[in-house]
Amino acid sequence: MTIEQKIANLFKMDDKTWRRHANPWSVFTRTSALPLIVLAVWSREWFGWWSLPLIAFSFLKTWLNPRIFRQPKTTNHWASKGVFGERVWLNRKNVPVPEHHRTFPNILSVVSGVGTLFLVWGVILLDLWPTIFGIVVAILSKYWFLDRMVWLYEDMKDADPEYQSWLY
Repeated sequence: MTIEQKIANLFKMDDKTWRRHANPWSVFTRTSALPLIVLAVWSREWFGWWSLPLIAFSFLKTWLNPRIFRQPKTTNHWASKGVFGERVWLNRKNVPVPEHHRTFPNILSVVSGVGTLFLVWGVILLDLWPTIFGIVVAILSKYWFLDRMVWLYEDMKDADPEYQSWLY
């Protein structure tokens, strides 16, 4: 099982949840999750132990995000196709993806991981510059990853009848 599949399992991403997450509102509001978590953890400096409910809320919001939006009326959007590409990427063991799509998503995951290291360093030390740098690197690499997932989906949508059914 890939790390992406483990994360999807952690978030309990069933078919209904994936369909709701294909709503562009879900994709774009999810961007706020990381800064919200960082702010909640940073608030320990101001609120002490009272920051724990804020931290819990920020993680709950992240988990709820793909569930609170309706399934979109149409999925012919960049954001929806990015979500579909993520599903294709998760399923790459069962339906192999073309060679030219296999490396770059992993590179972007590493870049995001490096950004996350800066972010964690900054939040632990309450140092603003590595925190902001880490957030920017993580979010930009995520959007670049999503863009690559749109391309992957466009290349793979005819490879499996299920993939075709996602686009309407």
